[in-house]
Amino acid sequence: MPVIIITIAVVVAIILGILVANVKVVQQSKAYVIEQLGAFHTVWGVGFHVKVPFFQRIAKIVSLKEQVVDFAPQPVITKDNVTMQIDTVLYFQITDPKLYTYGVEHPMSAIENLTATTLRNIIGDLELDQSLTSRDIINSKMRAILDEATDPWGIKVNRVELKNIIPPREIQDAMEKQMKAERERRESILQAEGQKASQILVAEGEKQSTILRADAAKQAAIMRAEGEAEAIMKVQQATAEALKLLNAANPNEQVVKIKALEAFQAAADGKATKIIIPSEIQGLAGLCASAKAVFEDEKKAPPAAK
Repeated sequence: MPVIIITIAVVVAIILGILVANVKVVQQSKAYVIEQLGAFHTVWGVGFHVKVPFFQRIAKIVSLKEQVVDFAPQPVITKDNVTMQIDTVLYFQITDPKLYTYGVEHPMSAIENLTATTLRNIIGDLELDQSLTSRDIINSKMRAILDEATDPWGIKVNRVELKNIIPPREIQDAMEKQMKAERERRESILQAEGQKASQILVAEGEKQSTILRADAAKQAAIMRAEGEAEAIMKVQQATAEALKLLNAANPNEQVVKIKALEAFQAAADGKATKIIIPSEIQGLAGLCASAKAVFEDEKKAPPAAK
């Protein structure tokens, strides 16, 4: 009896083990290719699946994510017979797990060989300068050709990038010399532009300084003129005030003549070489001379006896 129980327990354990081993949960972005009795049966997507023991097997587990493969540098010859080394980077995605599993043996090796062949064909139609400056065009052409060629394999080529283009050493040296000359030329241009800008700034400073000095001289002249005008105005106002006071005092004819004589004296003290004396002033001058003589005679006469 114990032997039977042990046998049954072993059989149940084996059956449970087989069932557990054939229960599969497919993860996101994965696909399982299932064969039944050696032939393709189905593709399991994400979720819970049970495989029939001994009749079905998982032929391939395929990743549906975008993948990147970096191929080793390939020697290519340009149209002008220059040999270069070019390595490429390929971005692809598996869109059909069945075709990917049964379409081609060793898909990555096939894609690498196809990429090298395509690259040689495209670069062979271009000269060195074109191949160095036309990366985008080369990338687009390669992507279109590879995508069409790998479609029967269930692969979609999303992008192709030329990672490095390595020309021969002598061409690299020539390019380095050219780049150095270009850098020196740009430095010379920058220095010349800096000197030009400096000279412009100096000229602008001198111009502003000249303008400021001219403005200062102008303001000084204006202030001097305004001061002289104000002085003249004050003199005129004082003269007017004096005349007003004189008129208010109601002077007689003799006072007026004396004032005229004072004005004549002031004119005579000037730099004029000729002076015209009015007749009235001449008479007044004679009167003053006679009066002066009388006063002097009186001073010289002896005093009268008492």
